[in-house]
Amino acid sequence: MKQGLVENAGDKGSSSLSHSQQDYLKQIFLLDHAPRGATTQILADRIGVRPASVTGMLKKLAEEGLVERAPYRAVRLTESGRRIAVELVRHHRLLEVFLFRMLGYRWDEVHEEAEALEHVISERFEQRVAELLSHPERDPHGDPIPTSELALEEDRHLAPLARLARGSRGTICRVTLQDQDALNLVEKLGLLPGTEIEVADTHPDGVSLLVAGSRFLVPTLLALHLLVVIVPGPASPHPKPRGRDRTAGGR
Repeated sequence: MKQGLVENAGDKGSSSLSHSQQDYLKQIFLLDHAPRGATTQILADRIGVRPASVTGMLKKLAEEGLVERAPYRAVRLTESGRRIAVELVRHHRLLEVFLFRMLGYRWDEVHEEAEALEHVISERFEQRVAELLSHPERDPHGDPIPTSELALEEDRHLAPLARLARGSRGTICRVTLQDQDALNLVEKLGLLPGTEIEVADTHPDGVSLLVAGSRFLVPTLLALHLLVVIVPGPASPHPKPRGRDRTAGGR
């Protein structure tokens, strides 16, 4: 049986982890597979504070046995720190599903609410929510939800839409965005998780997609955040376009 956030608070058994400290651990975890990892500057940009504030917080977390630091290298979580971070991720993503399915929130509204609630729910509440939702595996954006035992399967089989070759077919599985305007655009274009797509062509500034009979251009910056399960096999013949692709910015 997993422990709660308080009981997991490092080797010293601290029971006073603040919401801010928990947020740092979660962001370090989420940055683990980023190209540069969780550097001081990247954490400062993510959390919205000065690098000096990040340095001070990381020192405190290291003293609690929750992170490991080394000069000129990205910070890493210890096993204790990782368990706290993954539990917080589980809370957050379960809450997003609960808000979306049960309370009628839009998928572009759930992130901010879940950010506030993830720190305060009890393990009993988490369990009841998971049971009510029939133990969902992904949140509304397609992000995987850790299991009750804090196991989290990595999405190594997914590929960014921006990296797919012409003729590739697949299904959008995950949208790695939280910005409301960007999520509204994704929804407007019909590129929600579960949508089948085909790459009609690639361009320096984006990807030309075929979706449900429509063809339009998705800018590269957006296509990098759409993760796709690729379907093996030959692509269907491409209809020759009549004029330019419709862009993601309008019709």
